[in-house]
Amino acid sequence: MSRETEKPTPMETVLATLDLETIEMNLFRGNSPQVGWQRVFGGQVIGQALMAAQRTVEGDRFVHSLHAYFMLPGDPSVPILYQVDRLRDGSSFNTRRVLAIQHGKAIFALTASFQVDEPGFDHQEEMPEVPMPEELMDEEQIKARYIVHAPENVRRYWAGKRAIEIRPVSIESYFSRSQPSRRQNIWVRLTGPVPDDRLYRNAVLAYLSDMTLLDVALNAHGTSVLDPSVQVASLDHAMWFHRPFRFDDWLLYSQESSSASGARGFARGSLFTRSGVLIASVAQEGLIRKKAND
Repeated sequence: MSRETEKPTPMETVLATLDLETIEMNLFRGNSPQVGWQRVFGGQVIGQALMAAQRTVEGDRFVHSLHAYFMLPGDPSVPILYQVDRLRDGSSFNTRRVLAIQHGKAIFALTASFQVDEPGFDHQEEMPEVPMPEELMDEEQIKARYIVHAPENVRRYWAGKRAIEIRPVSIESYFSRSQPSRRQNIWVRLTGPVPDDRLYRNAVLAYLSDMTLLDVALNAHGTSVLDPSVQVASLDHAMWFHRPFRFDDWLLYSQESSSASGARGFARGSLFTRSGVLIASVAQEGLIRKKAND
């Protein structure tokens, strides 16, 4: 079988999903991979909206922050239109607002700010002291030990190959929830290459930033997003890009949940390189609600 007729890898599928079609100035169209999901993964919409915004900004400006709201579930069976408003073009900063539209309704809104690279003061928080990823179980070992007797929906989630490999530092608490905790550390790594382009790297980082974050708010109560009796949905998402980075090694996603109330959970995350460089910070609030019939 030739490479042209081979099925794309999961990472190639993610990159193709982020490669939006330009319809008109400030208007883009994105598609969703057909993987059997009932709604669009939130990280996909964040990454696509950021890519749309980036394509309206000069090449020497890069995203330093984004703030977003999820308003309606995305329908993976139809394209998503991304409409970009150019709010400001300054000498150092640019601001963009992006509206994602499906079936004539806004499903998602994002505002992002861009800046030219500048030198300046520099400090950061320290990376937690955790085992390196090579000291932890890989995904095949996790599947063999923990997934084989898990509920069907958990097995289905872990069954296929994915674009992003995760290795929880505390594997027992991540799966069994026998020791509830408001903190968790997870190593993440892409399973395929990303173009040597900061626009794609930033969009992919935004994509993966939505993974596992609400888990820590649920883990504090001994449950998870894989619990069928719990309704979970991202409500908003904020992200700050601190330093340039590459995807040639593992990243540590250190997460904590400082609050849950009113059927909402709040979580924060810090993304570090293996060497301890803080590349991004994330904050998210999500719906975490017991279903009415349980």
